[in-house]
Amino acid sequence: MTAAQYKALLASRQAGKGAPAAAPKKKPATKKPAADPGPPSVPEPPALEPLLAGLSGVGRTWSILMPYAEKMLDSNQRLHWRPEHAIRQQLRTDAVQMARVHRLPRLERAAIFYVLHPRSIRRSRDPGNWAPTAKAYVDGLVTPNPHQPRERHLLPDDDHEHLLGPFPAMGAPVSTGYARMTLVITELITPA
Repeated sequence: MTAAQYKALLASRQAGKGAPAAAPKKKPATKKPAADPGPPSVPEPPALEPLLAGLSGVGRTWSILMPYAEKMLDSNQRLHWRPEHAIRQQLRTDAVQMARVHRLPRLERAAIFYVLHPRSIRRSRDPGNWAPTAKAYVDGLVTPNPHQPRERHLLPDDDHEHLLGPFPAMGAPVSTGYARMTLVITELITPA
């Protein structure tokens, strides 16, 4: 109610004109289109020393910035199974392609950290919410493709004997674009 409407209401009550005037009808809320976040940016690589400090038997380490994805999965989403499956398939494909590009060798045991690079919005972040995205990436690195039986994968399986993690960590925010993720893959050497 504006100041002029309030004054008119008071004047009508003082003059004894009866019931107050009805409030003006509100316009229906229209959903604003999402603002374009701009082109994707490349965040600073994560610091590896704090991530690897608690591991024993550390061998080689790879830090892989995953391809830019406008859609990632998080724990708070409630998607229909079909679009969720499409996003998961794309994330798995991205992981397989990045393993080929970086020529990752086959490992017996590994620890995987996923480092979230959030958009630069001032609010608290929980990197654990992006576990479904990390799980899809790990599945792409581990699960054999039945259509390409000769394709080598990072680990024989993603069970507790072969894989530690994936563990969440926060990284430097991106300056433009949507959030991104870096996978830090560390070979674990078992003592002989």
